[in-house]
Amino acid sequence: MYVTDIPNRGSRPATLLRESYREDGQVKSRTIANLSSWPRAKVEALRAVLRDTQPCVGGSLEDAFEIVRTRPHGHVAAVVGKLWQLGVAGLLSRKDCRERELNVAMIASRILAPRSKLATARGLSPETEQSTLGEVLDIEGADEDELYEAMDWLLPLQQSVEDALAAKHLSEGTLALYDVSSTYFEGRKCPLAKLGHNRDGKKGKLQIVFGLLCNKEGCPVAIEVFEGNTGDPKTVASQVKKVRERFKLERLVMVGDRGMLTSARIRDDLKTAPGIEWITALRAPAIKKLVKDRLVQPSLFDEKDLAEISAPGFPGERLVVC
Repeated sequence: MYVTDIPNRGSRPATLLRESYREDGQVKSRTIANLSSWPRAKVEALRAVLRDTQPCVGGSLEDAFEIVRTRPHGHVAAVVGKLWQLGVAGLLSRKDCRERELNVAMIASRILAPRSKLATARGLSPETEQSTLGEVLDIEGADEDELYEAMDWLLPLQQSVEDALAAKHLSEGTLALYDVSSTYFEGRKCPLAKLGHNRDGKKGKLQIVFGLLCNKEGCPVAIEVFEGNTGDPKTVASQVKKVRERFKLERLVMVGDRGMLTSARIRDDLKTAPGIEWITALRAPAIKKLVKDRLVQPSLFDEKDLAEISAPGFPGERLVVC
């Protein structure tokens, strides 16, 4: 079917709805309806439909719409969809609840647009939202107080979440990566905030120290917060205990830097835990002693850039030089 205008001598052209058909090998047409009385916009809309194009009233397609507001959606759909695919929401709670959706929104926000809780809340407000995140998770209008309350709701679930992550990402004999960092405080009400080695360069600021345990791919499994004046090596014992008692792993290789897995920690925390091995780096004085004792020969690197040696000062340990 199609719409056509037929000249009508000196009068207004006739607008007809017609269809084509074939008879005895010839193409013919017949009139289905007379549309001459229709408004021109209505005729053009029908013509567009019959052509399988977007009907547009009053001219171009742009003129058919008034764009009042646009909100980006594709990146929200991708991130939230992946979080659901990974089972993040199910780790927090198997039941639908607003607290769970608020935490999923905060996780997604850290990926989409990292910012403060106040700015995140503004991004969820219907008046100031910058994406469809609030609409997708049905939490539009959530304020910063709700976000902080949702984090309080999450705290008692930390152990069960970590146990589930450990069961999924850690296994017997695998590697576990461990390191610590710190963050400073402006206030003075946090019971864990103490003066210590400040990595942020904020002298005189209270801080906390936190240790992150990951699997061999770097996927976070567990986190623990310590007082701000806790030295890095002193956090190792609690990680060994966590792996053995909570995660029920008998064999594990702990990987940490030379400031973390010191000789004292290896002696007191790792060697006393059967099944727990370690990978770390020697400090500069120990490396210089190996060279001075001629245990590291330049000829070791004639063909390869790695070599395994042994040394009397490290009985039962493999030393890899490069």
